[in-house]
Amino acid sequence: MQSQLSICTFLPNNALFESVCRLLTGERYIIHHFQEVDRFLECIEQSKHQLDCLILQESPQLESLIAQIDRRVAFLPAVIVPDPAIPGIQSDRPLYHQREVRLATGKLSDLALAIDRAITQFLKLSSTEHFPQNTGTANTRSTSAAIAELKHQQKRLSEKLKERLGYLGVYYKRNPQMYLRNLPEPERQQFLKQLKSAYREIVLEYFSEPADLNKKIDEFVDLAFFADISVTAIVELHMELMDEFTKQLKLEGRSEEILLDYRLTLIDVIAHLCEMYRRSIPRES
Repeated sequence: MQSQLSICTFLPNNALFESVCRLLTGERYIIHHFQEVDRFLECIEQSKHQLDCLILQESPQLESLIAQIDRRVAFLPAVIVPDPAIPGIQSDRPLYHQREVRLATGKLSDLALAIDRAITQFLKLSSTEHFPQNTGTANTRSTSAAIAELKHQQKRLSEKLKERLGYLGVYYKRNPQMYLRNLPEPERQQFLKQLKSAYREIVLEYFSEPADLNKKIDEFVDLAFFADISVTAIVELHMELMDEFTKQLKLEGRSEEILLDYRLTLIDVIAHLCEMYRRSIPRES
């Protein structure tokens, strides 16, 4: 079945390896599991144009492994999962590329969703985001070849997923079990807390325009989309946050008029979310 997703994993931890095997059963995936570095890299070398996503175990050696992947000029969507045997090892710094997806400890059950998100994020990865400016002819040639490879992989994935799902733009299916309204109450509250925290960070940084602002907006919109959050709910979240800021400004004896500017933040985020929903509508035959 050509439309299956081809997943390559490197999971030296046996318990993690077995858990992932159980989670990724079924017709949706073709899985290539590896626990040895040499065999994993051989698969990358030979099959990088057939693979659709990597699943990599977080470890002190992961950075070295990714350097070897880079030397093979292999660019793929990636999900990095925590090693249950080494708690607290997770890094906030991107190791493979800016659009890799990291699963939090205890969230392995969300792996299928993370794979979808990793593919979506990878399709947004720009060459300027991933490759630093190099000087020198050799470096320029090397970077040009890498950029061409990245674009080839993105084009291949886009075409494959367009064929697989039958519509343009957003190339994944959402899992209704992950919709906010279907989550158990503890998970629902935790998700809302995460969503609010992410939005607060966007609001506070919006006018300082940090380099990763668009990435943070994309990540927030991905969270909202996969959980089937409505635009109305985003507006309510914004108003709740503005109420909190208003109270704080009053305590400080400052005018709340400055908060009106943050309507631009809301408009920007809603525009991103509406575009995501628009693209998810199947095209008419």
